[in-house]
This record gives sequence, C-alpha cells and structure tokens, in this order.
Amino acid sequence: MTKLLVLYYSAGGATQAMARQIARGAESLDVEVLLRTVPRVSATTEAIEPNVPNEGDPYVTLDDLAQCDALALGSPTRFGNMAAPLKSFLEQTSEQWMTGKLAGKPASVFTSASSLHGGQESTLLSMMLPLFHHGMLLVGLPYSETDLMHTRTGGTPYGVSHFAGNENSKTLSEEEKRLCQAQGKRLATIAMRLKSI
Repeated sequence: MTKLLVLYYSAGGATQAMARQIARGAESLDVEVLLRTVPRVSATTEAIEPNVPNEGDPYVTLDDLAQCDALALGSPTRFGNMAAPLKSFLEQTSEQWMTGKLAGKPASVFTSASSLHGGQESTLLSMMLPLFHHGMLLVGLPYSETDLMHTRTGGTPYGVSHFAGNENSKTLSEEEKRLCQAQGKRLATIAMRLKSI
C-alpha cells in the first residue's frame, strides 16, 4: 500500500488543521496516511518537550521519512520562511540525503500565516529547497482547481496556504479546505502512479 507522510509543525493549530484536510484528501484514495509533527526547539540545552507528545499527532522519526512513498510538508510562516522546529528536523536528514532515500518520491508543501501578505509564497518556496536537495519531485496545485481563481483567503499554485488572521483566529475557509483536500489527493495519486512503475 502507498504510504503518504503528512509532516507539519503547528504553533496555533491552523497548520495542523490543514494537515488533517490534506490527509482527508489523500485518504479518499487507497493510501495509508501518517500524520506526524515535530517538537518545539529551545535556546536552552535541556530538553523541553517529552519524547512522546502529551496530545495530538506523534513526533516524526527518520524511519517515517525514509519509508514514506510521498511527503506533504507544512509549516506556519515565520518571516517568509519555515518555522525553526521543522527546519531543525530537516537538518537531521543528512543520512537520508546521502543514501538517496527520498530521491524520486513526490512531495508537496503547505503553510499558514497571520496576514495575507505575510510571506506565504516565499515560505512555500523555502520549504521546497531541502526537498529538491533530497531529489524529491515537487507537486504543485494546478489552476484546474478553480478555487485558486476565486479564493479571498489562502491558496497558491506552489502549495495550499491559509490566512489565519491577526489573532490566528480564522478557521479554514471552505475554499482552503477544498484546496487542501485536492492537494492531498493529487499527491497521493502521483505517489500511487510512481509506485506502480
């Protein structure tokens, strides 16, 4: 069975909500979806997070990453870049890079930001860079998804996005939900086709 890893970091819950919608879209096909997150990072040298989260999705392992057939990677926007916890995890993937564990596998990216012009597209592009280094095949969201043409909230051809509002209080719009599900389904479809070759 094709295995899709939805890996995200979420500080306020919006990116997690997107991850769940992406998973929902992928699960509409015959794929196994793993929802995984990463722990926060700290400037201190002592551990601040438990080895297993108290609630929510489990932390990702390097084995989860190596064994997936496709990856959806999500982060809130931090000054036009991915959040430090996700970047910290990716910086630990040198062995997977050296052995080509992810090469040739499809991947997509998604993000959430508190403002409409908060750097969503640059965040999505920055998240693509390590995936290119791993040799992954980046999957965007085509304009045949007509919500891209009409949304007044989030959404880009580089990957789905969410406008969370100044207080991070806006829930996913109906267009954003549909775009997340479409991205999950598209990624799963491509992963299934590649795995069958």
